[in-house]
Amino acid sequence: MSTTAAGPGLLDAAVRRDRLLVAAALLLLAVLAWLYIVHLSRSMSPHSLMGMPMPEMGAPALGYLVPMWVVMMVAMMVPSAAPSILLFANVARSRKVRGVPSASAAVFTLGYLVVWAAYATIAATVQYELHQLALLSPEMISASPWLGGGLLILAGVYQWLPTKGACLSHCRSPFGVFSHEWREGVPGALIMGVRHGSYCVGCCWALMALLFVAGVMNLLWVAVIAIFVLIEKLAPGSRSISRLSGIMLVIWGMWVIAASVYRT
Repeated sequence: MSTTAAGPGLLDAAVRRDRLLVAAALLLLAVLAWLYIVHLSRSMSPHSLMGMPMPEMGAPALGYLVPMWVVMMVAMMVPSAAPSILLFANVARSRKVRGVPSASAAVFTLGYLVVWAAYATIAATVQYELHQLALLSPEMISASPWLGGGLLILAGVYQWLPTKGACLSHCRSPFGVFSHEWREGVPGALIMGVRHGSYCVGCCWALMALLFVAGVMNLLWVAVIAIFVLIEKLAPGSRSISRLSGIMLVIWGMWVIAASVYRT
């Protein structure tokens, strides 16, 4: 076999090996996060620490909420981010074989998750304040139809905004950014991960806020949102799916508020 023929073959083998390792690592990370969420949902009750009113829980409760939200974001977002992370790993390996210093996919993933950890911290703080205001039930479900309906309407309207479309387009097709805005080394990979994570937060933050509607630790609700995010990022015609879901969310939110007004 000639050197010319062996070169591409070795590169393909290296890329395939890296894809397999990265995919296995992402799968393990997602599985561990989901197992932790299942454990938390089963261990919680209305009389547990999380079910107590926030004024009685005190400041340490926020230190419990933040890790819970971080793990939940990892479980929900890593599967939909996997194609982009694998693409980064492919490009990085190809450049490394050609002698260009490149960071591993782990650095890119870290940058991505740092952004979602920041979002999780904000969401945990919001949850803390909502408990303080008695707007969440002990089961961490919206206790106010105006809050629940308002969040549904907000998420539905956001599905139609140009910002949503731009962020979703980036999440679905990051190759253009990787091709024209590639950054070298560990700092570059971290920055690209942060940028990609920022686009994903811009795409999904309103959907994640819907966790306050049906229960922050409602496993079925968490799974439904995670699956919908995955469909939005991977399925053909995702923009139409987003807009259709937006209409449904607005109708749902208006119905929640109208039903509450009618009962009173």
